[in-house]
Amino acid sequence: MGQQHEDLSTKKLRLTKPSKSAALHVDLCKATSPADALQYLLQFARKPVEVESVEGVVRILLEHYYKENDASVRLKIASLLGLLSKTAGFSPDCIMDDAINTLQNEMEKGVAKEAESQAAKDVQKIIGDHFNDQDPRVRTAAIKAMLQLHERGLKLQQAIYSQACKLLADDYEQVRSAAVQLIWVLSQLYPESIVPIPSSNEEIRLVDDAFGKICHMVSDGSWVVRVQAAKLLGSMQQVSSHFLEQTLDKKLMSDLRRKRTAHERAKELYSSGEFSSGRKWGDDAPKEEIDTGAVNLIESGACGAFVHGLEDEMYEVRIAAVEALCMLAQSSPSFAEKCLDFLVDMFNDEIEEVRLQSIHTMRKISNNITLREDQLDTVLAVLEDSSRDIREALHELLCCTNVSTKEGIHLALVELLKNLTKYPTDRESIWNITPNEDPSQQFLHQSLERVYNFQHLDPRGIQELLEFTIRDLQRLGELQSELAGMADFTATYLQCQLLLIKALQEKLWNVAAPLYLKQNALASAAAKQILEETYKMEFMYSGVESRQVVIIHHMRLQAKALQLIVTARTTRGCFISELPHMQGSFVDKLLDLMPRLVSSKPSEVVKILQTTLRQSTFLHLPLPEQLHRATANIIEPTGESDNPLRFTSGLVVALDVDATLEHVQDPQGTVKVQVLYPDGQAQLIHPKPADFRNPGPGRHRLITQVYLSHTAWTEPCQIEVRLLLAYNSNRSKASTRIPKSTWNESLEAFPPSENSIEGTIPFSKPVKVYIMPKPARRLSVHKCLGA
Repeated sequence: MGQQHEDLSTKKLRLTKPSKSAALHVDLCKATSPADALQYLLQFARKPVEVESVEGVVRILLEHYYKENDASVRLKIASLLGLLSKTAGFSPDCIMDDAINTLQNEMEKGVAKEAESQAAKDVQKIIGDHFNDQDPRVRTAAIKAMLQLHERGLKLQQAIYSQACKLLADDYEQVRSAAVQLIWVLSQLYPESIVPIPSSNEEIRLVDDAFGKICHMVSDGSWVVRVQAAKLLGSMQQVSSHFLEQTLDKKLMSDLRRKRTAHERAKELYSSGEFSSGRKWGDDAPKEEIDTGAVNLIESGACGAFVHGLEDEMYEVRIAAVEALCMLAQSSPSFAEKCLDFLVDMFNDEIEEVRLQSIHTMRKISNNITLREDQLDTVLAVLEDSSRDIREALHELLCCTNVSTKEGIHLALVELLKNLTKYPTDRESIWNITPNEDPSQQFLHQSLERVYNFQHLDPRGIQELLEFTIRDLQRLGELQSELAGMADFTATYLQCQLLLIKALQEKLWNVAAPLYLKQNALASAAAKQILEETYKMEFMYSGVESRQVVIIHHMRLQAKALQLIVTARTTRGCFISELPHMQGSFVDKLLDLMPRLVSSKPSEVVKILQTTLRQSTFLHLPLPEQLHRATANIIEPTGESDNPLRFTSGLVVALDVDATLEHVQDPQGTVKVQVLYPDGQAQLIHPKPADFRNPGPGRHRLITQVYLSHTAWTEPCQIEVRLLLAYNSNRSKASTRIPKSTWNESLEAFPPSENSIEGTIPFSKPVKVYIMPKPARRLSVHKCLGA
């Protein structure tokens, strides 16, 4: 009895929460309509579900899936099932059979595709109904939700187009902005569909109608909407040519009203009943006034849309209009000729960024245009611009632009010489006028094929062939600057292969290592050089693709294997710890030998690696279409002055650095300035992102200041200033670049810290500068008292 009393006294009251599956079941049972059920499901989707509750929730959802007839509710349940199956820690195996049975039942009904289509339509209808909501935030959210459906791969219905067009007149700019995007999306989905023209019996292609409506938004009251509309116009490549050309003329074209047949015109004259000159009926009847609101084929706002954009008070709109003109002109030579006058006028814009973008745009369409003499006069006047970026971009433009007359070429040369007199620092840009392309690429590829086809030669023969080919490629790079990057890249790869072959000669490895210390040193030096060259190949060239990177990494791995062999031969027994680094990362032959490597003795591992390296043929290196070696040229300081730069020791002095960069990817993150002092000290400077300019495609300009400081010297000495290219093989070059958003300017990237830099490669000739740190003056006591 006492024991029973003791057990009863230890019992406590404990409250338990209902499970998630039970709560969901209760809610779905309470639903009186599909809309209620959908609302409960949406509320449930916002709450987290614990791992232990997922299976119960899934079974409740499947149960209601069988009972539910409404397609939109079934679609939402299916969506939730997909999300729940991805819950971390949950294994979907337990509900796999139920899910398969559910799918089989749907297929048996034969309406799976129809139900999905109907569900998609229902979802779009539900979202579309909120286009007319009284709250502008709801209207904006509804349009953005429709755009998200498109991004997820769901094809939007064409019927949405008429709803979106009405939203262009909304009072709120966020709604108009989203509506412009939606209209653009629909114009890309249904470009050839025919839509009726309001207040008319005529019809028009949907892409042409959408083009006219987006053109109209270039005159919107919000500059954000104007920028967006102008940018979208550039990507509408399928628009009819007569609509496209009308954007450059503010006048309403007569073509824009409906053409009447000769019978209709004769009938109208006859019915007027007026007799004037006796020649024809009604010839002096008053002309009808044009009602811009009733223009049939294109809205009045579309007439001269680009003219409005180029004259906009906001420079962001003007830049967007220039970029759109460029995109459209690249695909239409006739349109390029017609927009030339407008682009030339933009050379005189008050904002430097607009002028620079206009010059870049004209350069991109230079193959489709020819400058008249009056246009050339306006272009050459820009050579007087105080901005060095503008002048250098114009030099690039003049290199590749066609001029209509011989006198125009002479005038351009005279003005360039005047420019050289006024701005001597432009000499590098001016004297660089671009060489003609030479069909030497075929020779380059033939040289490579010759090497690849004769790999079966004896070691001596393949060495001679490689040496001849490397020499030919180096000579080709000297003669043909356009192919210099491709030729240097290929020659470097073949040089690595040649070094590897020489290092693996039989005579170096057939005797004991102590007798061949010199040969071991040669092999070690070859491996080190191969590693250095592979880093240059990966990080010093623009246009390198993943196919080339794989080959480069393969060569680097062979060099590391060679290092491992040499180390093992000279320091026996100390390389076991290096073995795991080789596992799972070599070529196919080495992968096949992995089980043997793991269980082999150190000496056997060396033999296996040696044999595998010697027997493996070097891989075919595919070349990209464009490949350029990164180069840099320091303009200032020149290194020609014997007058030392004097400053007080312990303080700093600023040294101006001006350099041109060619084919450098992500210069803000990779280009560094190095200063070497006579005592061996080295200083690494990270230029600010704002120090880099982009005067033309593939070209950058670095204009920065380097602050020097040192202890006192007894006499002037030279320091060396050079540019380095930093790299990190663990970080992809593509990841270091910040993509530019469609509507927003990207933020400047912070320079990488020294810890994130794996190594640096010099890519400019060093410039020597005399400096003289003077000792600090000490004031005497008498002078201090006298003061």
